[in-house]
Amino acid sequence: MGGQVSSVDSVHVVVVGGGFGGVAAAQQLKSRALNFTLIDTRDAFHHNVASLRAAVQPGFAQRTFIPFADTFGDSFVQGRVERVDVDRQTVVLRGGREVPFSHLILCTGTDGPFPGKFNTEASYQSGVRAYEDFTKQVQAADSVLVVGGGSTGVEMAAEIKTEHPEKKVVLIHSRIGLADPELLPSVRRQAKEVLLQKGVELLLGEKVDNLSQLQLNVTNKNMEVTTERGQTLSTDLIVCCTGQKVNSAAYDSSFSASMADSGALKVNQHLQVQGFTNVYAVGDCTDVKEPKMAYHAQLHAAVAVSNIVNSLRGKELTSYHTGNVTMLLAMGRDDGVGQFNGLKLPRCVVVLGKSRDLLLWKSWREMKQQQP
Repeated sequence: MGGQVSSVDSVHVVVVGGGFGGVAAAQQLKSRALNFTLIDTRDAFHHNVASLRAAVQPGFAQRTFIPFADTFGDSFVQGRVERVDVDRQTVVLRGGREVPFSHLILCTGTDGPFPGKFNTEASYQSGVRAYEDFTKQVQAADSVLVVGGGSTGVEMAAEIKTEHPEKKVVLIHSRIGLADPELLPSVRRQAKEVLLQKGVELLLGEKVDNLSQLQLNVTNKNMEVTTERGQTLSTDLIVCCTGQKVNSAAYDSSFSASMADSGALKVNQHLQVQGFTNVYAVGDCTDVKEPKMAYHAQLHAAVAVSNIVNSLRGKELTSYHTGNVTMLLAMGRDDGVGQFNGLKLPRCVVVLGKSRDLLLWKSWREMKQQQP
C-alpha cells in the first residue's frame, strides 16, 4: 500500500513526533530541500536525556527545551494527531485540521511518568516551570523513594543523591539486576556499585504494594509505603520510574494490523511499516529488537529519510541493522557507567562523554540555536 510519487515537487513528508528521531528526520529533510511538516504536541524539542538533572538542579530545565519554530519555521505545526487517514493520505489533528502527505514518518516515541518524560500538550515555559517546581519538592524532602531500577530509576537515584548527598535515597526494584538487561553484566554490577558508593539504599527483588494509593512527585512527610512482602517504609517523596509504554494513540486506529501487542509498529528492514511503502516508523514506536534510545532513533531517522529519497530516485532501499549495544548511564554529573559497541567503558570516559553535560551541546548545535 502507499501512493507512488512521481517528482520531488509533489513530495510532502509529514513527521509525527518531535523527539530525537523526529527532529533528526526533519533536519535531514530540511537539508535535502524536501517539503515536510513536523508535528508535535509541544512547541519545543525536549532533550529528555537531561530531564532527570532538570528534576534536581534548579535553573537547569530551561536548557532542556529548544523551540521548534526557531529551527523549522512554518514547517512546524503544534498539535495532537488524532488519526491517520491512509486512504486520503492525510494526518488529522485534534480540532479537525488535516495535513496531507506523500510520505509519513511516525516518531511518536514512548510515554512514561514525569519527570523522566514530559509529553504534555503545553508550552515549553510550562515545562520549565514543572521541572522547577519539582526541584522544590526534592529540596523539601528529607527522604526520597525511587520506584523502579531500570536505567531511568538508576540515573534518577544517582542524580538526587549527587545533588543532595544529605538526603536519604532508597531505590526499590522488582528484580535483582539493575539497569537495562541489554547491558553487559559487569556494567550493571558497576551501576550498583556506584549507587552504593553514593549512599543510595537498595531494596531489590521487592515491589511497592500500595503504589496506586500513594501521591507521587509531591513531598508529604512520612508517607507509609508497604512492599508485597510486607515490609514497611517511610518516605517524604515518591518518584516513579516504571511503566513506560509506546505512544500509539496517533496511529492505533489506522495501523492496528501493523502493530505488535506492545503497540509498537512492525517494520521491515527498511523501516517501512508493515503493509505500506510510503509509511516509515522511527525510534521507540518501532518493534526493532534493541534498547529504546535516542541514539538509535537518530540512526533510524537517517535510514527512513534516505529511503524516501532512494524511492523517489528509483534506487535500492537502505536496510537498518542492529549492532552491539552502546549505552551510557549518567549517574550524577560526576560519575557514570556504560559500554561502547559492546565494550565496557571506564567511568571517567562516561563522565566526559555524557554525565557532565548530558549531550545538551549536541542538540542545541543540531537545532542551530544558541544554548542559554
